[in-house]
Amino acid sequence: MQRIEFLNYPGGEQQSDLLWGFRIDGTDLRVHTADATRELWRQEHVEPSPAEEERFLLLQHDGLLDWEIADAGRHFLGAPAPEFADPTTGSTPVLGCSCGLWGCWPLRTVITVTPETVTWSSFRQPFRKEWGELPMGPYVFTRPAYEAALAEPLRLTEDPLVVPPRTTR
Repeated sequence: MQRIEFLNYPGGEQQSDLLWGFRIDGTDLRVHTADATRELWRQEHVEPSPAEEERFLLLQHDGLLDWEIADAGRHFLGAPAPEFADPTTGSTPVLGCSCGLWGCWPLRTVITVTPETVTWSSFRQPFRKEWGELPMGPYVFTRPAYEAALAEPLRLTEDPLVVPPRTTR
């Protein structure tokens, strides 16, 4: 079983905005996503420099705005508000676009809850249907530990995945 950490960190347009983020077994979910989409992006784009490619991959998503998710407990237990739900796939967004509009480039997953476990599986990017299910997960968490982490997210002072801009000399 994996270990999840729920994170709240500053982001968005207002200084007071908080984003929901995640670490699975100590690794930011955006890193897992970058690894899963690297080859898919290479098929679509002219290869940039390795540094530019890594920055793009890591920053393609960001967390979900806290104020948009009215009930994080329901959302992250697979029962999101209607505007987040996708009834055709049964999926829930767990990451949004780095532009701040979650629906612009969401990472969706199916969240399955049993009395003992919470599983995130079938990760997809809905705007790249040809990619199909991304090669990541499933991630299985013990439900008591998952719910405890969700109830007490780690509050960070900055984005845990700060990627410095590329400098030229």
